[in-house]
Amino acid sequence: MKKQVENWFFFAERDLKTAERLISDEDPFTNIIAFHCQQAIEKYLKAFLIGNSIALKKTHDLILLNNMVNEVKSLGIDGSKIMLVNEVYSETRYPGDIGLLPDGLPSVEQVKEFIKFANEVREIITKELAFDASL
Repeated sequence: MKKQVENWFFFAERDLKTAERLISDEDPFTNIIAFHCQQAIEKYLKAFLIGNSIALKKTHDLILLNNMVNEVKSLGIDGSKIMLVNEVYSETRYPGDIGLLPDGLPSVEQVKEFIKFANEVREIITKELAFDASL
């Protein structure tokens, strides 16, 4: 099980680092940054669930995953932020839909908040699992 948790963290870290690198671009692709933030949060939540011996559901729905986490233990992850970041995932995977909010492309300010929130989720999950995220 530890290896599975490490794998989820590894790929969550890559998504988060990608978002952090892209935001520093002169012309950041905010929809792609938002998408990577959503993916990072999803993977951190799944790492927590696996680390607590909870079977994963095939889903990208952050609301559902956060509810599953809360059934194990309330971690105080902001539900309103979960709902907002959840909007950027698209099941259709059409290029025009990826990383969009209901009103279109997220702003630079919004994706900076998404990155900050993804880091908050990372810290909460890392602490809860007593996981060395530097692996």
